[in-house]
Amino acid sequence: MRPFKTNRMLLAAPMLFTTTLLVAQDVAEAVPSGDKTLAHVLSLSQVFTVFFLTLGPFKVIGPYAKMTHGLETSEARKFAIKGIFFASMVLLLTGLLGEKMLNNFGISIPVLALTGGIILFHVALTGIFNQFGTPQAPTGKAEALTPGMAMSPLAIPTIVTPYGIAALIIIVALQNDWTGKLMIAGMLLGVMTLNLLAMLYARIILKNFGWLLQLLGAVLGIIQAALGLNIIVNNIKIIWA
Repeated sequence: MRPFKTNRMLLAAPMLFTTTLLVAQDVAEAVPSGDKTLAHVLSLSQVFTVFFLTLGPFKVIGPYAKMTHGLETSEARKFAIKGIFFASMVLLLTGLLGEKMLNNFGISIPVLALTGGIILFHVALTGIFNQFGTPQAPTGKAEALTPGMAMSPLAIPTIVTPYGIAALIIIVALQNDWTGKLMIAGMLLGVMTLNLLAMLYARIILKNFGWLLQLLGAVLGIIQAALGLNIIVNNIKIIWA
């Protein structure tokens, strides 16, 4: 029964991602247009997609499996939980401090959105070009873990990537009401939960679904590139109008 439950959880991850996108889209459409500061740049479903692509589990599984290779399951689990905790704290501080810094410079919304689009497009192209290597389960003796490694390199920069931080700062700065910010926090919590599940089952995922990770990574990279390019084009039109 235990393997069955594990496989069911793995199959549920894409369903959770899709369901969350649909729910976020419904919420975005339900909010009156006059109350949305961010909606003319990104819908809530697109915001979740950005977080999933820049802070999500696809880039975390490989490095985490390498760090924890050879460890007992309980130790690897504790390491994953600590990493997620530290990553969540970093994202919270980044969202609060980054928004204030951007607001102090008085940068306009179209310029912020254009910057985010450029970052997404650039990172997507880099990811697409790196999709030619098939993820493999690590071999050999792992480096001895220390408590500080849960912060770095696991939380930063493996989970909380530099481009993920940039995306978070821009998205938070574009939203000036607390309802929207709480929705953003909820999305981040959902992505961190997916990261934790991916790390807890990283060995199984890499062993049985390495080929699928490569395929999905390429597809999501194309989506990210298209999303970034769409943001760039739309906000260039706004700036030059």
